Amino acid sequence: MSVNPVPEGYRSVNAYLIVDDAAKALDFYARAFGAQELYRLPMGGKIGHAEIRIGDTQLMLSDEWPEMDALGPNKRGGPTASFVIYGPDADTAWQRAVDAGAKPDRLVKDEFWGDRMGTVIDPFGHKWTLGTHVRDVSPDEMKKAMAEMATQGSSAS
Repeated sequence: MSVNPVPEGYRSVNAYLIVDDAAKALDFYARAFGAQELYRLPMGGKIGHAEIRIGDTQLMLSDEWPEMDALGPNKRGGPTASFVIYGPDADTAWQRAVDAGAKPDRLVKDEFWGDRMGTVIDPFGHKWTLGTHVRDVSPDEMKKAMAEMATQGSSAS
C-alpha cells in the first residue's frame, strides 16, 4: 500500500506559527478568524504542537521554544512573514479580528490590483491581511497603476 507523501488536509507548503502563548492564540484565532481547532499536543506545561483550520487551510502552531531558537514575532521584533485570508466580506472579517483583540495596521480599502483589503497585527505579533477579490485586473492595467503610483511617489501599501 502506497502512502501519500502529502498528508490528507495539507498542501505542499504549510505555515507553522510560533507564538508566545499558544493556548491564548488558539482561542484568539477561533474568535478572530473562525479557526477550527483540530488538535493540540501538550508538552511540559506548554503546547508542543497544535493544528487549526481557517477556511480550507490548515495551520500548525506551537508555543515558543527558546532552546531551539523557536521564537514568535514579539520576541524577534516583529513579523517575518504575513498571511492573507480571502473571504466574502473583508470589512466584516477585519472588524471581527479587531474586536477579538487584533491591532489595526491598515484600514480596509479597495486596492488597484482588484482586492478590497485591510491588515491587522494579532496579539502574538503575526500580520494578517483580510481580503475580498472584487474585480479582475489585467496585467496591463496593473502595470499602468504601478507606473502612476511611482510617478506620484506613493507605495503599493
